[in-house]
Amino acid sequence: AGSFQEAGVIQQAYNLNFPLHVVPASCAQCPSWSAFSVSSPAIVLETAEDRPEAVVVRLYEAHGSTVTAWLQTSLPIKEAMLCDLLERPAAQGHLLMEQQGLRLSFTPFRVLSVLLVLKR
Repeated sequence: AGSFQEAGVIQQAYNLNFPLHVVPASCAQCPSWSAFSVSSPAIVLETAEDRPEAVVVRLYEAHGSTVTAWLQTSLPIKEAMLCDLLERPAAQGHLLMEQQGLRLSFTPFRVLSVLLVLKR
């Protein structure tokens, strides 16, 4: 019922096409862990690619809305910047790491690539 945004169609499609796989843990008390989270259901984290000493995260706005969202990570980040689709840092693309994470602004269906340089 309702719009595709209210029905969670995009999340359900990802669940169907990319199901989670259960991997046995070595201990029963292992804490849960997530590398990334995004504060808005309108933003989809499509991919995170490893590079030497960095990770590139690609996100897009999927609801056709203008939204500000927070990207949070448990990785040790030294520096964060926007980059183009060829993963070259954008001019004036440095992002400020805040307590809530990285603040990202999206227009309808916008794709953002974020280069996260890791601490050693």
